[in-house]
Amino acid sequence: MSQTRRSFLKQAGLAGTVAVSGVTAPVMLANAQSAGKPVGDAMPRGMTFVTIRRGGESSLGVKTERGVLDVKRAEASLKLKAPTTIDEVLQGRGSADALTRLVARAQNGKGSDSLFLADGAFEYGPCVTSPEKIICIGLNYRKHAAETGNPVPKTPILFNKYNNALSAHRSVVKVSQEPAEKFDYEIELVIVLGKTARNVSEADALSHVFGYCTGNDLTARDLQSRTSQWMLGKTFDGSGPVGPYLVSADQVPDPNALKLELRVNGEVRQSSNTVDMVFDCKALIAYISKHMTLRPGDIIFTGTPEGVISGYPKDKQVWLKPGDKIAASIEKLGSQEITLG
Repeated sequence: MSQTRRSFLKQAGLAGTVAVSGVTAPVMLANAQSAGKPVGDAMPRGMTFVTIRRGGESSLGVKTERGVLDVKRAEASLKLKAPTTIDEVLQGRGSADALTRLVARAQNGKGSDSLFLADGAFEYGPCVTSPEKIICIGLNYRKHAAETGNPVPKTPILFNKYNNALSAHRSVVKVSQEPAEKFDYEIELVIVLGKTARNVSEADALSHVFGYCTGNDLTARDLQSRTSQWMLGKTFDGSGPVGPYLVSADQVPDPNALKLELRVNGEVRQSSNTVDMVFDCKALIAYISKHMTLRPGDIIFTGTPEGVISGYPKDKQVWLKPGDKIAASIEKLGSQEITLG
């Protein structure tokens, strides 16, 4: 059998699995033909991922109409060799095709109710758990630069967080343990890489994106301004909540046309759109990839819009404190809630 015919039958078989399911099922065909790769090497389409925390361990969930599919339990039952953590999905370990079949079979299987979890019936983990790099962009919204009295940057301003900063939807970020007082919020669109990127063009940049999620670059402004380097005010434990969902890139055809909104204790503080970015998503990926290799699972916090506390007149700056509840929502990506402790 020729390789072309074999590839066609493999794709047709996967499409048949989806068609028989009778649901809007995810497929794994993105860029497979154009990249000359087998179907199983393609990034997922139509999937919304969740990290489930249980007993100190993280496992994979997929959001469906029936609830969040507990992939680890489903795989133990159906034995299709599907990946069971988001890290395995991002790193290409396990069969991506098997994950597609697993979701379709679980959604349509009788007696499979125990494989699905209702929202609130489990603990969320960060939607990306093990990034090699967490790269952040400063002053990347025109109105935010203006409110802080800074000029619009001519090139992206890069800084970093570390994995200790990762936290999740409905987590408690214990700012009371930090040697700081001026805590601020920053809602941000977060890019998650799905393919290795080095010296990529803007035209090709978004093809390297696995998906997008809601982030909040929590900041201790008094530590941030202690020196000319921002890192200290950006890296305290839990200061980078991501999630609840990691949404596959095909569901966000234009990441620079998304509404963002952040509320503190129910009051709207930030309301903007990613169209106001100085450097859009493709420009950021292209720029960063010229200076370092981006790898699957790396995440980019793309900057925050206007409305941060540090942009207020000094006599109106009321900093975040323990007990405050912050809700950050981005169009197509869901709403993230955290509490300060």
